Amino acid sequence: MSTTQARVAADPTCWSCGAATGGEHFCPACGKLQPLPRGSDYFALFGLTSKLCLDAAELEKRFHQLSWKLHPDNFVLAGEYERELSLDRASQLNDAYRVLRDPISRVEYLLAREGMRKEGEHKQQAPPELLEEVFELNEWLDELRGARQTSSNGEMTALRGKLEAARKNFEEKLRAVDAELDGVFGQWDAALDAGADDAARKKLMTRMNELLNRRSYIRNLAANVQKELAEA
Repeated sequence: MSTTQARVAADPTCWSCGAATGGEHFCPACGKLQPLPRGSDYFALFGLTSKLCLDAAELEKRFHQLSWKLHPDNFVLAGEYERELSLDRASQLNDAYRVLRDPISRVEYLLAREGMRKEGEHKQQAPPELLEEVFELNEWLDELRGARQTSSNGEMTALRGKLEAARKNFEEKLRAVDAELDGVFGQWDAALDAGADDAARKKLMTRMNELLNRRSYIRNLAANVQKELAEA
């Protein structure tokens, strides 16, 4: 962010009367609805810092409060610019709530905003410790497809048992990754409270990105097994 952008983000002024707004949704001087200050994000829209351990009930409460205040029905008699602002702000609010209410989309958004993850990124490289399991799984899947065509019921039953066990194993691994992510979320929030430097924050973001890629890979494995079992 440039020096000028930083100043505008830190000290936004009202488009109508020119008063300092402090980044509030409405101008404290004239009451006009304001655009989001430059540099704002989904967290700031809800008046939150970039923490990852959010209270779901509190987030929902803030969402409903802001939805009521920003609803376009409240601006039917306003000028054209303010009416357009209300439509934009209501849309931004819905997008922000959809992202922040889910822990995974929340951390993906944070990492994308910090330049640590591209939008929609889901790396599919197998983690080294899973290579043997993935190799064995692929063999079972190939055998299952072959048995499906030859109608070998005995072989199908045995393979289904192996794949069902594999699916449960991957689901357990997925829960373990989610638990580890929760732990890193707590470390991230503590780092923000402590004013951690860029190096410390980047280390935590790198770990979260690695865990997200691992989670995506394992989730896809479990989904593929489930799909094959449903068709068997």
